[in-house]
Parts: sequence; structure tokens; C-alpha cells
Amino acid sequence: MTLLVHHPVCLEHDTGPDHPESDRRLYAVLAALDESFPMLPRAEAPRVTREQLLRVHPATHIDAILKQVPESGRVSLDPDTWMSPSTGEAALRSAGAAAYAVQAVLTGEHDTVFCATRPPGHHAEPTRAMGFCFFNNIAVAARQALASGLGRVAVLDFDVHHGNGTQAVFWNDPDVLYASTHQYPGYPWTGASGETGVGNIINRPLAPGSASEPFRDAWTGILEALAAFRPEMVLVSAGFDGHRLDPLADLNLETEDFAWLTGQIRNFARDCCEGRVVSLLEGGYDLESLTESVVAHVSALNT
Repeated sequence: MTLLVHHPVCLEHDTGPDHPESDRRLYAVLAALDESFPMLPRAEAPRVTREQLLRVHPATHIDAILKQVPESGRVSLDPDTWMSPSTGEAALRSAGAAAYAVQAVLTGEHDTVFCATRPPGHHAEPTRAMGFCFFNNIAVAARQALASGLGRVAVLDFDVHHGNGTQAVFWNDPDVLYASTHQYPGYPWTGASGETGVGNIINRPLAPGSASEPFRDAWTGILEALAAFRPEMVLVSAGFDGHRLDPLADLNLETEDFAWLTGQIRNFARDCCEGRVVSLLEGGYDLESLTESVVAHVSALNT
């Protein structure tokens, strides 16, 4: 069965009143998973090690983030990205969940893992926190997989916002294929189709208002390209903010689109890499569509 990785401190990361990336998201996700999958195995996320973080971020960035954690109240790194006293620990546990999930799959204990943690990570660049993100969790996972002996890893990102941080980490790394669909133009104003790194970056921007057909067409093409890359593990930045009900963007996807794509990824992984899939929660800010989509996603991972 799919392993669920979480840590309670992720609920204590306080972004302030009315912030879209709030603890309400994770409370809702966990409650929905408890109701839908009461027998799902669970594990507590460990704290990421400094060595694991240093594979993605320089020491200056790591230290700067942790030094800015307030003893009380909240501080902002930018208008979107807020810290509270528990933020540092939550960020360390979110990155730790990613690394732990990779090891759980590599040992053969589980084929698939879903990490229900926050803060998210795919906007965090090597030396810059932004977009609600402090450390790049999915990049930590990819580098953990490579450090553990894999030769090729794929990162698939269906969040409505482009994973600029993940792209920046792997821009010159031919051992990692990064593929993304996202609304374009739109925050963070990266992800044009011409951004290809060393041939390992695939961006398939979607125009505002796009719905199921262009989304599915884009991912059908991405999965065909992925087959030529032959990854030994698939990592997923699972953002559900492309749903038509989400308030932060303007795509018109349905819950069924996320279920379809997850099923496609699951089938691909069975054929290419012993079924190994690790998925990390990124965006999704309408609680109804977020919980429905996460349940659909985990159900497809669990088939």
C-alpha cells in the first residue's frame, strides 16, 4: 500500500490570517485521507540532515533561513512567504519527509509514498526562499535518490505554478529530467517552452482558461519523452491548484484529471522503474477541491 508520511509540526507553521497556504489545508487533507484510507500505513517524517540539504542549497542559504525563524509572532521574507516559531522545524521535517520517502521506496518496503507536509518546496531556489517555500523538498528527494545509487530520476510537476526552484536546481543536471505543466503567463513568470536546460527540462505551459484536453495532451507527450529518458524513480510535485475551483490561478481542471494523470504515472512507473513513485504535496488552496483531488491522487497511487 501507499505509505503516508507526515509530521504534526507541519500543522504549526503559521502563515497568518487569510493566507492561502494555511494549516487548514493540511488539516483538511489529513482528515480526508483518514476517512478514505483508514488502513493506509503511516510514518512520521524525520528531520532532514544537513548533508541532505547541502546537496540542494548552500550552507549560507540554510543558515540564513533558520536564523530568521522568530521566537514569537511572524516575520515575512517576502509578501507571500511568512515564518512563525515552528516554521523552521516544519521546513526541516518537510524536506526530511521527501528524503525518507525515497529510502522507503528504495528498500522495497513500499512502491509508492505520499508526503502530506507543509511548507511546500518547488519554488525554493538554491539561494532564495519564495512562493511559500523555504527548502526545495522535491530536489532533496531527487538528490537523495541519486546519492543512494540511482542513475536517472524524473521529477514531474503538475502544480498550476511553475516549479522555478526545481528547474533552477537541475538546470545543468542531465541525470534529472524535470517536466512541468503550469499556467503561463503567471506566477512565478518562468516556465516558457524554450527553457530546456541541457535538454533535461520539459516545460509545457498552458494558457489561462485551459481545461482537461490540453492538460492531458501535454502530459501524454511528456510521458512519451519520459520513456526515452528511462528514469529509475519518478518523483511528483503534486499541486492541485489547477482545479477549476482554486482561487489562485485560472486553469479549469477537474478532479478526474488528477486521477487520470496519477494513473498514467503509476502505469509508467510499473513499466520503467519497478513502480517507484514518491509524491509530495505542493499547492491547492480550495479545501473542497484539494481534498477531493488528494483522495483521487492517493487512490490512483494505491492501485
